[in-house]
Amino acid sequence: MATNIRLDVIGLTSGQTQGSYTLILGENGGRRKLAIIIGSFEAQAIAIEIEKIVPFRPMTHDVFVNFANAFEIRVREVVIYKLVEGVFYAKLICEDSVGKVNEIDVRTSDAIAIAVRMKCPIFTTEEIMITAGHEFNIEEPEPDDDELIEQHAQSTDDFSAIGQDELNSMLDDSIRDEEYQRAALIRDEMNRRK
Repeated sequence: MATNIRLDVIGLTSGQTQGSYTLILGENGGRRKLAIIIGSFEAQAIAIEIEKIVPFRPMTHDVFVNFANAFEIRVREVVIYKLVEGVFYAKLICEDSVGKVNEIDVRTSDAIAIAVRMKCPIFTTEEIMITAGHEFNIEEPEPDDDELIEQHAQSTDDFSAIGQDELNSMLDDSIRDEEYQRAALIRDEMNRRK
């Protein structure tokens, strides 16, 4: 199986059903994108790492990374290797301190949450890109990160009319309540005002 197409995390947008999100992965150096539907908890886990929000206590994916580091296990790469009836299958390619390589089956959303924390590459196959990828035409502009964040902000909360002190309080509350997606949006609004 050829796993020669490297993917980058482009962003997250609200899904079509309540509580779902769309994870957008883009072909490194190419124009094709994969859209993967994931749950809100996994989206939150990916978003807080991308946005560099530090939770009060370690989240599940952080515990995995801490565990792997403690036992000198390195995640070399994530491979999205199969697509069956709309479900993407992924695995972690791990290596221990003596060089032994193991493959661990994992949900794609969890694999991406781990990959962004461990800064390891994400790959897929040409077959999956042909089957599920979307190639942007020259006439069709690619969404950039700011557009994806703006689309998400419009679909959830509008913080533009809220004062700075109240935003600070809302940010603290969101982090305390582990609402990291909301915290990222509030922080983005605060950064826009600087």
